[in-house]
Amino acid sequence: MRITVFGAAGSVGSRVVSEALSRGHEVTAVVRDAARFPELHPEAEARVGDAARIEDVAALGAGRDVVISATRPAPGNEQALADTAEALLSGLAGTGVRLLTVGGAGSLTVPGDGDTLAVDDPRFVPTAWRGIAMACNAQLDVFRTDTEVDWTYLSPPANLAPGIRTGTFRLGTDELLVDDDGVSAISVEDLAVALIDEAEQPRHRRTRFTVAY
Repeated sequence: MRITVFGAAGSVGSRVVSEALSRGHEVTAVVRDAARFPELHPEAEARVGDAARIEDVAALGAGRDVVISATRPAPGNEQALADTAEALLSGLAGTGVRLLTVGGAGSLTVPGDGDTLAVDDPRFVPTAWRGIAMACNAQLDVFRTDTEVDWTYLSPPANLAPGIRTGTFRLGTDELLVDDDGVSAISVEDLAVALIDEAEQPRHRRTRFTVAY
């Protein structure tokens, strides 16, 4: 497949690029500043672009099979997530290109309490993370109103951090996944595995899914 990854130098994006390349896919790695080109995987095609610009999305998504967005706004600019979602959808409308987006966990429901969102439970979303969590919820709302693009939204578990690639994890839909100790976690490496699995074998079209150990 031909895959474009926005946010390719970030913690998630860089691992998504590596995972896709390891499976033999052709990857275009997109960053907003050419100064970050040295951080990109040497086997990826490095390009400058902004997922918040419709024209960049259209140009860098042209002829692709899948566009993946793994961008994160700077602190204080969290509301940009919803605007970027709008730009991604507008830039790919009518193209037939699939869109996979890495979002947030705040919109998942708390296990055993379907009326409570993770964003409202400090066990899973500490106060310091609430701003970005709420912005991710607004981002998901944008996707849920779209009927033109073949999109998929991946919500990570409550804890996402660099680790090891195991290739073993569970899939869910709208409820936060936790283990027997109540921990909701996955490595960034395994999140990338789940995302490229979805790119290769679509199972969650125009909907959200989640992953965790």
